[in-house]
Amino acid sequence: MHLKQVTLHPEKYPTRDCYPFDLSIFQQSQSIPFTSPITIFVGENGTGKSTLLEALAHLCGIHIWRDVERRRFRHNPYENEFHHCLSIEWSTTERVYGSFFGSNIFRHFAQILDEWAAADPGQLDYFGGKSLMTQSHGQSLLSFFESRYQIKGLYLLDEPETALSPQSQLDLLDILTKTTRENQAQFIIATHSPLLLACPSAIIYSFDDAYIKQIGYEETTHYQIYKSFMEDRKRYLPAIEGETGRSF
Repeated sequence: MHLKQVTLHPEKYPTRDCYPFDLSIFQQSQSIPFTSPITIFVGENGTGKSTLLEALAHLCGIHIWRDVERRRFRHNPYENEFHHCLSIEWSTTERVYGSFFGSNIFRHFAQILDEWAAADPGQLDYFGGKSLMTQSHGQSLLSFFESRYQIKGLYLLDEPETALSPQSQLDLLDILTKTTRENQAQFIIATHSPLLLACPSAIIYSFDDAYIKQIGYEETTHYQIYKSFMEDRKRYLPAIEGETGRSF
């Protein structure tokens, strides 16, 4: 592992009234160790998974490819300040490179890559050999994953399953397991996908309680809901008489 641990320091918060410092899960000091090449953050929307992932990117010097227009207007002055209240521990003094993937910003990166390739076509060799913009969204993502993650580094992924079919998610799972086995790549992933959560070598951290805690795959709410739905989907679908029978 390149990144060994991240620690939250609430005593450094500039406020407790604004996002992200008002999130309940960040109200106590805690350390999160990274003891596996693949770490997964799981939890409901709005619990802080992506917030922590982006803060890690800032701390690790990893650029997030945001659209210029999105960067220009900030209504919350604290939105990008969370990383100042964290500390990280590396396993080495050697500089570790990496990347941040977010499905909502991937297209912007692909457009920039095409601009680079216009001047230097060899740039595409690092991403499957052809323009990511000429492939379907799902295909371009897999091309990116297969090529980029062959390089030693720290890779942060925010909900990579968004544009992937179930089969493509299994393909990504295969890429992750092979890559960590064959080289020195480390992944930290925020996901809702029960397929990616099933990665056998992954450590899973849940964001669904008052503090971030490690849990097993079958303990995740995502696994339990999908399993229950597959076993008896009629419980979750409106009955002919208009009764839902919905129960979690």
